[in-house]
Order: sequence, then C-alpha cells, then structure tokens
Amino acid sequence: MKITFLICASLLALGTASVTAQETKKEDKPASAATADLDPSKLTEKAPETFKAQFDTTKGKFTIEVTRSLSPNGADRFYNMVRSGYFKDIAFFRVVPGFMAQFGIHGDPAVSAKWRNANIPDEPVKAGNARGAITFAKAGPNTRTTQMFINFGDNSRLDAMGFPSFGKVIEGMDVVDKLNGEYGDGAPYGRGPDQSRVQAEGNAYLKKDFPNLDYIKSATIVPATDAKKDEPKK
Repeated sequence: MKITFLICASLLALGTASVTAQETKKEDKPASAATADLDPSKLTEKAPETFKAQFDTTKGKFTIEVTRSLSPNGADRFYNMVRSGYFKDIAFFRVVPGFMAQFGIHGDPAVSAKWRNANIPDEPVKAGNARGAITFAKAGPNTRTTQMFINFGDNSRLDAMGFPSFGKVIEGMDVVDKLNGEYGDGAPYGRGPDQSRVQAEGNAYLKKDFPNLDYIKSATIVPATDAKKDEPKK
C-alpha cells in the first residue's frame, strides 16, 4: 500500500516554499463502523455556488465562506467532506506561525487509506493565498485529496506554484491565530509530526507524541438564509 502525503512545506528562513511527498508501507486495517461511510467514491455532490461551514475546535469556532467559482473541484471536495462528517477529531498537525495551519488527515488510518488516491484535478489560481484564505495542499500535479491549510499571512508566493484558494475565514480568524504552533513544521523542516506516520497511525501517534495539538471537534454546513425572511414586510 502506498502512502502519499500532501504538504506545502515552508522554508521560512529562506522565505520560500516547496512541495514534497514521501512513501512508506503499512498493512491496511478495516474501517470502523463509525467511519465506514466515508467513501470518496460516494461523496461527489456538487456544492452550492456559495456556502459557509462552521468549525468547532479545541480553541473555539470559526466560519469559512466558500465561493465555488474560485475552485470548483476544491469547493466540491470540501463541501462533501464537511457534509459527510469527515471533520471529527481531526488534528491541526502542522501549524507554522506566520505561515499557515494545515489539517485534513483523518484520525483513522483506514479512512486515510480510502482517500489517499482520491485525487482531484488541478485548477488555475483565481484567488490567492492571502491571510485567512483556505487552500488544498498537494504533492505535485493533480494530487489534491483531503489536506488543506489556512493562511496566517500573505503567502502570495504560493499562487505562482498553483495553489488556488477556494474560500476564506470570515469569522473567528482570531481563533485560527491561537492554534498551537509549538511543534512547528514536520520532518525534514522541523520537529513536528511526520506525515507518513500520521497517515499510517492516525491520532494514536499524534496524541501520544504531540499531546498539545489542537483539533477540529466538528464541522457543519451553515444553513442558507431564506431570502424571503429578509424581504421588507408591508
């Protein structure tokens, strides 16, 4: 079984960014009953043209507004992940202060294995990586799957590298700013989690070796406002 992890790695001292991937081998484990329905082949619904998703985390809540036209493939993938309940006990496993907070590897290795090759095609960058923008990570052409990151600052250098954002944090960016960055980047850039082990061992590895990481407790689609309710009454 090939384990490929997605990362937009930062070399902060040099002021540059790179994309890397690693491989390892582990034996697949059966999915638990609680995650058996998280099958990417069944989660292909088209997202609304605009929608909001609220994240409840160990640091508080924040809301993301998605505009599908910015990255239709990315928006559709994100929409289906949220609606399916994918974001439950999901770690912010790579938080680099001043750069970004990355998340999206599932805590159950069996679920990660299902999504590993569920790639979505690349798209042109229509909206860049400004502060608060959310973007899928990748490990080369057409390799976006489940990992994504929220930009802490202006990371426009990623635009030319083909990282299109698909939405932005519109409420609670102060919560995102508070996510624990004590572990920083992962190998080979820092002392944070090894992504190949996160893929293979899930939350068991993270909670044992990196006990202070923050987590997503849940994520939900915010119900669309009924336009008629906002119309002036006679």
